[in-house]
Amino acid sequence: MEIQVILKNFGLSEKEIAVYLALIELGPSSVRDIAAKSTINRGTSYDILKSLIGIGIVSYYNKESKQYFMAEPPEKLLGAIDQKKEDLDEVRKNVENSLPLIKTLFEKQGGKPSVKLYEGAKGIKLILEDILECLAKLPDKEYYLYSSSTAEDRKSIYADMPDFSKKRIKKDIKVKIISLGQGGELAGLDERKQMPNEGKEVKSTHEIIYAGKVAHISLDDKEEPVGVLIQNEAIYQTQKKIFEFNWKNL
Repeated sequence: MEIQVILKNFGLSEKEIAVYLALIELGPSSVRDIAAKSTINRGTSYDILKSLIGIGIVSYYNKESKQYFMAEPPEKLLGAIDQKKEDLDEVRKNVENSLPLIKTLFEKQGGKPSVKLYEGAKGIKLILEDILECLAKLPDKEYYLYSSSTAEDRKSIYADMPDFSKKRIKKDIKVKIISLGQGGELAGLDERKQMPNEGKEVKSTHEIIYAGKVAHISLDDKEEPVGVLIQNEAIYQTQKKIFEFNWKNL
């Protein structure tokens, strides 16, 4: 792997890489010589050198009232990486400690629901993955589902995650299902009731009520799945109560 790629992966910018490599080639040098070698103006070169000193891979000394810079031994790069890791660990710790506050601010969002659109089988897969991820973290691992009317609809919805039920069961997630048409087969940790079909069958959506969210999934005019995910506690609680009422009375 080229040294430029390694340094870029380390986190240096192109200009920082140019200055650092120029310094390696030149040995101890003045800012003017480093700027000439790297073809980066003197002021910018000086700022970059100060940044590299901060990282710990460049140092300097004064000689006859003149400042000279030099690259630290390559092993210092490993030390800098370790320092970055320590800094990231500290950032992670601070973020974890602040998560309750951040989550509260995120959920408020000025009182407005968060609405996201997902298109195609890959988009719907993101919703299905979110269901598993969110519910796996909750003590009450259960969600509610209004199942869409046809087997073809269901097949399209789970096209990119045909093993969804297996993953759900593995995570010990339960589901109550109200079928809006002919019901499918039970897979495990699921209960199913069927809503009476009165008159002409209408095209319906797959509605999933879970973890403060409500997802509506259906097929567009081209028979491609499309989903709308709403995150809002009030909407979630309303749909949850309606489902529980229907479930009790079926």
